[in-house]
Amino acid sequence: MLLAGDIGGTKTNLAVFSYETGWRLPIAEATFPSASYPSLEALVREFLSQHDFSVDHASFGVAGPVVAGRATITNLPWMMDEVQLQRELHIQSVHLLNDLDAIAHAVPYLEPEDLHTLNVGQPVSGGTIAIIAPGTGLGEGFLTWENMHYQAQNSEGGHADFAPTNQLEIELLRYLMARFPHVSFERVCSGKGLPNIYAYLKDSGYAEEPSWLAARLAAAQDRTPIIVESALSKENVSELCVATLNTFVSILGAEAGNLALKVLATGGVYLGGGIPPRILSYLDGERFIQAFTHKGRLTQMLTQMPVHVILNPNIALLGAARHGFEGMQNA
Repeated sequence: MLLAGDIGGTKTNLAVFSYETGWRLPIAEATFPSASYPSLEALVREFLSQHDFSVDHASFGVAGPVVAGRATITNLPWMMDEVQLQRELHIQSVHLLNDLDAIAHAVPYLEPEDLHTLNVGQPVSGGTIAIIAPGTGLGEGFLTWENMHYQAQNSEGGHADFAPTNQLEIELLRYLMARFPHVSFERVCSGKGLPNIYAYLKDSGYAEEPSWLAARLAAAQDRTPIIVESALSKENVSELCVATLNTFVSILGAEAGNLALKVLATGGVYLGGGIPPRILSYLDGERFIQAFTHKGRLTQMLTQMPVHVILNPNIALLGAARHGFEGMQNA
């Protein structure tokens, strides 16, 4: 039996897979609020106590860097260590990998129904594939073609310096520089970043904040879903929220294009994370692709790169499972 997990700052998905049924089909699965638990060990114990499984191996995709078998969650105060997890959970082998690494393990095996295409492009066989995933934070990764198969590569590019591309974004950067010691792309292009864009537009007088929206935001622990919901609403739409999401889409498009250039993603660019599938109507507009391709002399090359939104919400969990099965086969 293999225990796989998608460990995020907001929620953790766990599932058990059997070698017979494979990595695509879990035989037990559950979702937990990450912040409600003091550690991954405590969360896993609760999950396993609900089932009568003897787990031999574990593979966890983690929303943060993994170095020498140790990891921290960027947006959660957990420390994880493979050796300690093996000992505490009595599991034969435990592997930690970055969550974008986990997603990357599953991307080459996605089916057409798992994807929503923003730009058809002309994919190059064996070309590098880029992945950018705005969720609670902003993850980035890529795949390179080696020895007749794709190999996942790690990155923490979401924490690179935010680079404005227009006057509004320049003023947004100035606004955030007065409030944060470092303004990364994650500060503006993630679930944590959306409220920062909203605050700037509100404080700069871009539009008036309606009283009903102010009341909802003041009462919310997480303001991002409210901002997105209001931007998508046909009844209670807010000009501030629409502008926030439009700005977010432009920044996401520009950074997706940056990543595509840096790794030369001729095999395509894939948008993961929880936010893109929720805002398809905004991504389908001209704003995203214009920002993605607006790269001067290399604009034409970017127009040839396919761009897809990953619709499968379990992509990171399934990727962690595939990684786990690969490890079991190679053991």
